[in-house]
Amino acid sequence: MRVLVLGGAGEIGRAAARMLAAHEDVEQVVIGDLSESNARAVAEALGAQARQIDVTEHDRLVALVREHDIVVNTVGPYFRFGPGILAAAIEAGRDYVDVCDDPAPTATMLDMHEQAVANGVTAVIGMGASPGVANLLARQAISGLDRADSVVTGWNLLMAQPAQRSWQPSAAIVHGIEQVSTPIPVIRGNEQVREKPLTKTTVDYPGIGSGTGWTFGHPEPVTLFHTYPGLVDCVNLAVAPPHVIGPLTALGTAVRSGFLSRARAASVAAVVENLLPSSPLAALDNCALPPLFATATGTLDGEPATIGCALGQFPGLTMAEATGIPLAVGTVLHPKQPGVHPPEAVFDPEEFFRALAPHCLGNPRPESMVVTTNSQWSSERNARALDTGSLVTALLRHKR
Repeated sequence: MRVLVLGGAGEIGRAAARMLAAHEDVEQVVIGDLSESNARAVAEALGAQARQIDVTEHDRLVALVREHDIVVNTVGPYFRFGPGILAAAIEAGRDYVDVCDDPAPTATMLDMHEQAVANGVTAVIGMGASPGVANLLARQAISGLDRADSVVTGWNLLMAQPAQRSWQPSAAIVHGIEQVSTPIPVIRGNEQVREKPLTKTTVDYPGIGSGTGWTFGHPEPVTLFHTYPGLVDCVNLAVAPPHVIGPLTALGTAVRSGFLSRARAASVAAVVENLLPSSPLAALDNCALPPLFATATGTLDGEPATIGCALGQFPGLTMAEATGIPLAVGTVLHPKQPGVHPPEAVFDPEEFFRALAPHCLGNPRPESMVVTTNSQWSSERNARALDTGSLVTALLRHKR
C-alpha cells in the first residue's frame, strides 16, 4: 500500500504517518505538506519520502494523489479544505480517509457518494477520535438494543491537548471557534435541526450516574442519523468544567454579535488554551463522564434500556495521538466499498478495537478496549464492568 499523508508535517499527520511507516502492509509513506522543509524533516525521521503540495492547486493535487493507493487527509480546518481534497481523490480514482470534525463539510462530502461510486473510490470521513472512535462506540451501544431511539456521543475537551503549545491558533482552535459561534446540527424528533451550541445537557450514564456536557458541533449527529435514520434524538457533547465552557460561550457570543471576528476570537482562544492544565489526566479530576463515550437509549427485551460504551484504553495522551492513531488503523483496515461513508457504516467495532489495542498505552488486552454498562444490569454487575474494564472507568466510578 502506497500512502500519501496530506498535512503530514502537522501533529495529527505525524502521529498517523509514524504508525503507517512501521506497518507491514504499508510499502511507502509520502509526507505531503505546504512546507517542504517541514515535510522533509518528518520524512527523514520516519524513513519516508516528502513532497511539497498546496492542496488548493487542484490539478497538481490530483496528479500527486494518482501516484498513491490511498490519501490520508489531515489538512484542516475541514470546512475550508475537506471537500476539495476529496474531490481530487475521486477524480484521481484513489481511496481516501480523513478526520473531518466539521458537520457542514461532512454533509457536503456525504453528498459526493455517487461520484465516488462511479469512480470506484472508497472514502471514509471522520475516522479520528470524535468523530471516529465515538461513532464506533455508538454503533456498539446501538447493537446492544432491540431498538435505539436516542444516541449521545461525548468527548472530554481537556483530553484534546496539543503535543506542543503555541500562542498561535491551530486548525483545531479555528474549527472550535466556528462551532461555538454558529448554530450546530442535532437530531430532534427524527429531524435534523440547528440549535445554539454549548447547551448544557445532563447524561444519565449507566453504572456511573449523571454527568454534564455541552452540545458541540461535531459530525456524529449528521453521520449517525445518516446510518440510522430511525433515531429520534442525537447530540454530540463536549465535556468540560464550567470554567472552560464559560470562555468558549463568551467567545461564541462575541463573534455572533460582531464584537470579535472569528480570527480574533481564535487568537484569544489560543491564549486561553495555554492557561489550561497541561496534563490531560486533569480531565478526570473535573468531569464525571468517561473521556470518550457513547450512550444509546431505547428498548431491550420490551423494556426501556440505556447502554453506555466507553473507550477503556488510549493510544496516547495528546490530541494528535488520540486522533492520528485511530486514523492510521482505519487506513490499514480500509475496506473496498465504493462510496463516501462514515466510520460506523463500514467498520466492525470489534475488529477495529482489536486492531487498535496494540497501539494503545501498555499494549492492553483487546477485550479491555471498550467498557460496556447497561441500565438493566444490577449495580454490582455495572460496578464489576467499570472496575475491571480499565483504570479510567474504575477511577470515575470511585470518584462517586
